[in-house]
Amino acid sequence: MTSPSKKLGVIVGVDGTVSQVGMYSMSNDSQLLWYGDVLTGPKIGAFLTINQNDVKIIATVSSEKVVDQQNTVRSVEFDNRFHKDSINRVITLKTKGVIEENKFQVTSQYVPMVGNEVTLTTKEELDLIFGLEPGEDSIYIGNSLLEGQPINIPINKFFASHIGIFGNTGSGKSNTLHKTYLELFRSQYRSSILNCSQFFVIDFNGEYTGDNTFGLDASNKLIFEIDTRAAEAGQKMPIKKSYLFDPDILAILFDASPATQVPFLRNALRTFNNSITDEEKFAEMELGLLRSIIIGTGKVSADALENWIKAAETVGIADEILEGLKGNSSWNDYGNPVINASDGQTSILKKGQITEKGEELLKLEIIKNELSAKYKEASPIYKLSHFLEFQKVYVSAWKSTKIEFINPLFHRIKSAFESLEKVVEIKENLDACFKPMNIISLVHANQEITRLMPMLLSKMVYDEQKSTVAGNDVTQTKHLIIDEAHNILNAEYRNNGDDWQDYRLSVFEEIIKEGRKFGFYLTLSSQRPADISSTIMSQLHNYLIHRLVNEKDLKMLENTMPTLDRNSYQMIPSLGQGEAIITGNAMQVPVFVKVEKEEINRPKSDDIILTKLWTENELIELF
Repeated sequence: MTSPSKKLGVIVGVDGTVSQVGMYSMSNDSQLLWYGDVLTGPKIGAFLTINQNDVKIIATVSSEKVVDQQNTVRSVEFDNRFHKDSINRVITLKTKGVIEENKFQVTSQYVPMVGNEVTLTTKEELDLIFGLEPGEDSIYIGNSLLEGQPINIPINKFFASHIGIFGNTGSGKSNTLHKTYLELFRSQYRSSILNCSQFFVIDFNGEYTGDNTFGLDASNKLIFEIDTRAAEAGQKMPIKKSYLFDPDILAILFDASPATQVPFLRNALRTFNNSITDEEKFAEMELGLLRSIIIGTGKVSADALENWIKAAETVGIADEILEGLKGNSSWNDYGNPVINASDGQTSILKKGQITEKGEELLKLEIIKNELSAKYKEASPIYKLSHFLEFQKVYVSAWKSTKIEFINPLFHRIKSAFESLEKVVEIKENLDACFKPMNIISLVHANQEITRLMPMLLSKMVYDEQKSTVAGNDVTQTKHLIIDEAHNILNAEYRNNGDDWQDYRLSVFEEIIKEGRKFGFYLTLSSQRPADISSTIMSQLHNYLIHRLVNEKDLKMLENTMPTLDRNSYQMIPSLGQGEAIITGNAMQVPVFVKVEKEEINRPKSDDIILTKLWTENELIELF
């Protein structure tokens, strides 16, 4: 038998989706006991039901006030203001949806009418509001703040979307991010998820590197501790060669100037990718460059040979092998360049050809073998570095480019390659390189790698997914999770000459605009949503909003979240730790929830208790 409704008041005014209720009594208890159920009283944010025949219109309380019916008498002796029989309570309701045929839906088909009576929203009705479609799979995230109702998130509508998790430091956003995916892996679909999907967590602060984070062990999880500070290289990130040796990527990484350095890089990489297939090709090309410099003595720049020797020394060719190239003298014999060895007697160059004796003195065959050996033993990154050193000599030898314009670039190349060598492992393909869960910790990475790695990994993984899925059914998905996303998605410097920022934002904007159709989903977590590109923010589908107080952050949310109503928006600055608003395509109405906190398995983001730290330190000193 259904419990009779508790009538609280009647509709006395309607203005669109906003209506006023004249209350039958003050009814100001925060909770009311009715037929065994403890129901939330008519306070700000609470649900109430407007009864209209067989339809129940669901609304939330947005404001309340009292109207004093006897407030017209102003004299002291006849002042009846605020008399207990004089005050009427009026509350304002904002319509959220309707319950019809035992189902809640958001619709404007029914609107409140003057005379409709208002009742408490029962447990059964709350179940329909917070509930899911029949048979819809979900995960539990916590309880609603006011009603204490269990809140479940539909798996399909939520995880097959781009997600935003925002909140100030200490508001609980890291716990929410971890809890959300932890519950997904605890679901009945765990084994299928691990077979069909891959997750990549970009972790700037090392919060998710624990042994049991996300409820997964080492058999299903890889943690990449990217460390550019250690003396020895640690674990390296697998990157496809074609992505790292891309002229756009390297031009930005090396901060190359557009006028001379970018064209140099583009031409050099084109030659490297197309012509240098092995160590023999490399040795032949660079020895050919040396021969051309010697033979063209009168046509090349005066320091061309010296620059070639410096390049060879940088590659690692020993001094004793290069000694034949040093200290030689040249002159013109009736317009023909002639070079004698350092002994002043033996001709190295005569009649435009290197003499047999010259070949021997210059040790050209030995140099060729050494070049081949040095290139063969070099890592892929240093193979490119070796090639670039000689390309610098090539473009400057015939004065097509002044070497002083290129030299500054090579100081940056050296620094960048040293960092990359520690953290990157070049792969021809990515087969078996990643596990279902992959956590990339950048807490020990320098600034160059911190800004490069997320973009490089994201573009690579996205392009791989796009290539696999394009034109086919989606049989696998990839989920990119970026904690502290404002670190790499800041739009402040766009169009201000920051090529790096423009390229990076273009990559992520393509992902968030196009990724969904290819089964590629983005989750962003940040304490500064105002710093994230508005284009990216506007493409998010579901949000979990913790406490935010900065005006710019709140304004960004107001402008980019169509499903967040005004009353919910105004509550954001007063949310407590772990409290959040869930809104978006997955939820029929914005829901205030207390996200359940895991006692053991949670991120390394707890607040430091200073007095405990200092007490422990004092005890250590005593002993």
